[in-house]
Amino acid sequence: MDASGVQPTSRPGGRTARTRAAVRDATLAELAVHGYAGLTVEAVAARSGVHKTTVYRRWGGVDGLVVDALALADEDGWAPPDTGSFERDLRELAREVVVTFAGTPASAAFVAAAFQSERAAAALRDFYAERHRRSAAVVTRAVERGEVPAGTDAGAVVKAAVAPFYYRVLIAGEPATEDLADQSAAAVAHAARAGLYA
Repeated sequence: MDASGVQPTSRPGGRTARTRAAVRDATLAELAVHGYAGLTVEAVAARSGVHKTTVYRRWGGVDGLVVDALALADEDGWAPPDTGSFERDLRELAREVVVTFAGTPASAAFVAAAFQSERAAAALRDFYAERHRRSAAVVTRAVERGEVPAGTDAGAVVKAAVAPFYYRVLIAGEPATEDLADQSAAAVAHAARAGLYA
């Protein structure tokens, strides 16, 4: 799951949309390089080519930039994997998190921002809530195929499958790996099939 993977994007739709996309991309780039503590409106303005007075007027400051970047979750078209197998879907979901942490340094910065800003924390909660809402389809399909019992808690399954990465990367400072993804998916799939999440 691209649970925290907000990728740079450009959208058609006129000058306003292009400005917003440029500022979002610059925010992500600055977060990746400097983290939340080093994020400044001035740096985002310089990188995006948008005048800092425009950035201040439209985003208000650093918190507004972070909140808007996280709002991409509602717009990015991401969908969970659909391989035809519950365990394979979970494995692909977990592997997406590995890719996110490996390729999107801004991911950890969003978590750091959440500890320092209530607005950022609320935006991050909304981001994950939307990702988990979409990911529930993995469990819904598994129930329909008879792979897991009816009443299986989709949110609990998805969170359990991806939770080890957040501990490894953000707490223990260890890398996220595909082996961990496969191990986590297999363990959660086995528990779900046994009815432990029902």
